[in-house]
Amino acid sequence: MNSIESTDVLVIGSGFGGAIAAYHLAAGGAQVTVLERGPWLSSDEFDHDFLLGSSYTRIFDFTVGDGMSVLGGNCVGGGSVVYFATMPRAPRFVFDRHGSIGRRMWPASIDRDALEPWYDRVAEALPITQQSWDRVPYAGGLFAAACAHAGHTANPAPSAVDVDRCTNCNWMMAGCRFDAKRSLLLNYLPAALAHGAEIRPLHEVQRLSRTADGGYRVHYRIVDGEDYRVLHDSAVIDAKIVILAAGAGATPVILQRSADELGPMPHAVGRYFSGNGERLNTAVFDEDRVREVLGLDRGDGRAYEGYQIGRGPTVASWDRLDGRLPEFERFSLEQLYFPPGLGTILAQVPDATGPSWYGVAKKEMLRRWRSWLTIFIMSEDDNEGVFGPPPETGNAHRFSQQMLGHGPLRYRPTGNTRHGWSLADAAIKDILERDGLARVAPWTNDLVGAYTVHPLASCRIGDDPATSALDDRHELRGHPGIFVTDGSAVPGALTVNPASTIAALAERAMPGIVRAARERGVPVRYGAPSPDGETAARRAVARST
Repeated sequence: MNSIESTDVLVIGSGFGGAIAAYHLAAGGAQVTVLERGPWLSSDEFDHDFLLGSSYTRIFDFTVGDGMSVLGGNCVGGGSVVYFATMPRAPRFVFDRHGSIGRRMWPASIDRDALEPWYDRVAEALPITQQSWDRVPYAGGLFAAACAHAGHTANPAPSAVDVDRCTNCNWMMAGCRFDAKRSLLLNYLPAALAHGAEIRPLHEVQRLSRTADGGYRVHYRIVDGEDYRVLHDSAVIDAKIVILAAGAGATPVILQRSADELGPMPHAVGRYFSGNGERLNTAVFDEDRVREVLGLDRGDGRAYEGYQIGRGPTVASWDRLDGRLPEFERFSLEQLYFPPGLGTILAQVPDATGPSWYGVAKKEMLRRWRSWLTIFIMSEDDNEGVFGPPPETGNAHRFSQQMLGHGPLRYRPTGNTRHGWSLADAAIKDILERDGLARVAPWTNDLVGAYTVHPLASCRIGDDPATSALDDRHELRGHPGIFVTDGSAVPGALTVNPASTIAALAERAMPGIVRAARERGVPVRYGAPSPDGETAARRAVARST
């Protein structure tokens, strides 16, 4: 190695926390380099199949832990490329949660009112709009009708989807080839590039060390584009400021691996992990009862048979998001499309007398898959996840060419977490099995443990150094100049989809990070407007056609 590269700001990860930081710092005049572990795909590369080497396997990271499996994005744009783009704001009671630590988890400086202007900035940039009933697909309408029949409310959810572009193909989880889903590829990232930021895909950061001038050296490996188990050249980049946004399953692992050279990490690094209290229930509907009880008809004699038509969650029931209820008894319920693959394999046969996930009964259940409805629970968990010793490289021991790995996360749900799941399971059963509409089976933890697509809190902000790795400015305690802006910074479960809150927190952190960068000699200013998501999206579409 003859020379060492340098940059003002090094951003690790290109999801919400990384893209927002890259845009504001580049727009403010800093030299910004973004290292992303996954590949960089354009809209025409998002495939509608599950073959090895398709976008479905290339842009996901599925990490199996001990008691918890985590599914996240592994590509430029991060989780925004694979998310369902449902973007509610966190309920007010979330910011007053105590969990098991006996005091408020969130910093005193942050509540719903304090985050409102930052939520607004994110909604403008993507943009986020409220869906209307006339644009809700069949599965959402079925869930809403079942909720109304059972005396529950349900409403369309705010969404970062351009419904005029959406074809209701339900492949958005593998990347949206129609640019209808407002991923970060259509707003913050192109805006960051326009201001000179450099994005490097297939660069996996391994650890950080210090430089003689008080900055940081970022050590990385090049990931093979075909087989993610293969790592090529290693190199380093020096930076005055480092922003970690590698995700709640990778950011703490990078910091743990860095401790030998940086010095001790805060106690909370790699602790207090939350799966956002998530859980799935699968219902198989009786088409005749849907017609007779709910009066639904698609106009061609079918009552429903529309599980595969749509765009992920469009309708949510928020009856239990009531701050007057005790903690661990509040949850939301969302209609969800879970694509064929792991979810189909592990779906449980309702009321099974033999094996619940394979056999003759499972074969019959699969035959009726168009009459399924998946309900997604987001509840209050107990932050019980802990990361063990990090693997030698990356965030997991990869055991397949793409997508799959075994990570160091250990998760043992407490009685509090299980109580919330039980209440939510019972609510779903009451809604969907009423008058013989469907048969419901909840997710089982027996096969792969709990499961989350929204990992949080493994490197969280807070006021108490004993239980939070970051201060309320998102700076890593004891390591000035290192900031964390991804989902790992969120203190705990939100009871709703977290992307909007992660993004709002990243926006809120930016003025302080800019000040810290200036103090470390970076000529940067704060004040760039929200990127124009509509204009950026039109430009991206024009480039791909």
